Amino acid sequence: MTTPTASSRGTAPSSPQHPSSSGGSPWATGGAVFAGVLMLIYGVLAVLQGVAGIAHDDVYARQGDYVYKFDLTTWGWIHLILGVVVALAGLGILRGNEWARLMGVALAGLAVIANFAWLPYQPVWAIVNIAIGVFVIWALCTDRSRSLV
Repeated sequence: MTTPTASSRGTAPSSPQHPSSSGGSPWATGGAVFAGVLMLIYGVLAVLQGVAGIAHDDVYARQGDYVYKFDLTTWGWIHLILGVVVALAGLGILRGNEWARLMGVALAGLAVIANFAWLPYQPVWAIVNIAIGVFVIWALCTDRSRSLV
């Protein structure tokens, strides 16, 4: 004797991918994957930005009397190192590593702070990066799934 299946009774079977069964919303899960991609792209762009600041100290406009004023070569090294670490964390997030998610939140916070201090040198790009950092923090903190990809 066979028992009726969920589809023959007119109800949809519950899937392990369903938001109510996985504990997270599809927006948050998709946002976490997108956050990993954004971190990877931001990391590569920050490396290029850092190389430009190190190689050619005259690429960015010099600021007069600014509280967070560093030598542009120093800013280049900050962006280069932060970019490499953020890109590696982004790859880890895309692979579904829990450590990468936690590191991603911390690194996105550091990137927001660095871009705030970088505002006078490239204001529009710094504001865009701050907004991206805030989104990355939100997406990684609200995702409840174990596997991102």
